[in-house]
Amino acid sequence: MVPCQGLVFRAPRRFPPALSQRKTEAKFGPAPPVGARQPLCPRERRTPAGAAAARREPRGPSRSSGPRDGSAGRPGHRTPGLWVTAAMEMGSSSTEKFYRIPKGKGPHSVGCTDLMTEDAVEGSFLRLYYPSCDATDNEEAPWIPDKEYYQGLCDFLNMYRVVGERLFQYYVGSVTCPAKSNAAFKPGEKYPLLVFSHGLGAFRTIYSAVCIEMASQGFIVAAVEHRDESASATYYCKKKSVSEPHEESASSMEKEWIYYRKLKSGEEERGLRHKQVQQRAQECIKALNLILKINSGEEVVNVLDSNFDWNSLKDSVDTSRIAVMGHSFGGATVIESLSREIRFRCGIALDAWMLPVGDDIYQNGVQQPLLFINSEKFQWAGNIVKMKRLSSNDTNKKMITIKGSVHQSFPDFTFVSGEIIGRFFRLKGEIDPNEAIDISNRASLAFLQKHLGLEKDFDKWDSLVDGIGPNVIPGTNIELSPSAPK
Repeated sequence: MVPCQGLVFRAPRRFPPALSQRKTEAKFGPAPPVGARQPLCPRERRTPAGAAAARREPRGPSRSSGPRDGSAGRPGHRTPGLWVTAAMEMGSSSTEKFYRIPKGKGPHSVGCTDLMTEDAVEGSFLRLYYPSCDATDNEEAPWIPDKEYYQGLCDFLNMYRVVGERLFQYYVGSVTCPAKSNAAFKPGEKYPLLVFSHGLGAFRTIYSAVCIEMASQGFIVAAVEHRDESASATYYCKKKSVSEPHEESASSMEKEWIYYRKLKSGEEERGLRHKQVQQRAQECIKALNLILKINSGEEVVNVLDSNFDWNSLKDSVDTSRIAVMGHSFGGATVIESLSREIRFRCGIALDAWMLPVGDDIYQNGVQQPLLFINSEKFQWAGNIVKMKRLSSNDTNKKMITIKGSVHQSFPDFTFVSGEIIGRFFRLKGEIDPNEAIDISNRASLAFLQKHLGLEKDFDKWDSLVDGIGPNVIPGTNIELSPSAPK
């Protein structure tokens, strides 16, 4: 298959009747109470009009038929997800435009490959992004590799599968990420290792803009796909039973799919999320151990079909320079992982959702340096206070906020949607998506250089870590009570 050069995003004159009759509400990240969102500029304090006003939600439980996945009527709380409120009928548009996940800006070409160990749910599953040799013959990797991920997203977003799968296939079915699939690993130096944890309802491929940029700057990035039932969909491979007929050329393995688990009626959310974040942290540590095992030259069996040479990674990881990074629920996973594993020398939490973090962590603290990079529109006072409980009076813990950004400024969906769709589905903020992700990535690189002791030039972005520069502020835009931690 020839890799596509981008996604052609056309707004059809009218969706089929089955689509136009279905109103969809969904979320890809917890939406704070509107009253808790503090605009950065006085001009933004005016009352929104039109669709923006219609999307403004009241404080407290919603009576909407859309999914709330366990908000349980608690004021000011939503569960992380792809937050969408839209009638599935759109006007006509004569404009065509190509949208594409941005390439890495660093000096290295980037390859990626998938790794799964063991034919059981307890194994590891990750996508590895890495500095690669130039690979003109290799195709770019598919962004969403299986239709079952569309089905999982539909379940997570409370959409009929037959409707949602058709929409996802139409709009993003041919999207690729700018990393060459199974390209040869670039030897010759030791690279720092970054383990990445995805958000609720996401999966391993959805943060490729972040992971590819880090790999282009000289990191090996292991993007974990979590099996705690917080991903929209994931799978493990198991051996086919003897009774199952299969063609001679077919694999003896089959995929066993695991879909997102919604809260049961009356179930308390924090208990479930805390249990999940513990499993997630363990999966991050397991991924770390797996990469270090490969680095030491031990043979690892990949149950997925791949022609990538895993032996080429031997002695390629700088084992003294390891960090962990994640978005939303993945931000909570970063904190949990730091508290459990000292080999993670520092962590970066992108718009972290703090509900899953256990009380014991606030009591014992996190010793390693930690950077919180927040969006302007997502955070609320209760969440920020929890961050400050971990970071007060510690100069190695920083917090910045990107002006005009939203919770979806970090995953890839912001890049593959047009302006109208992106704003309508809240996949885009007021800031250009490329500028927002550049601020986040550059602040991350500067932070990693300082706390991993890298000999790079990322310190030219040190001011961003202090919240100094265009479209970034130090700390938070949220007004806190005088008694809140500083």
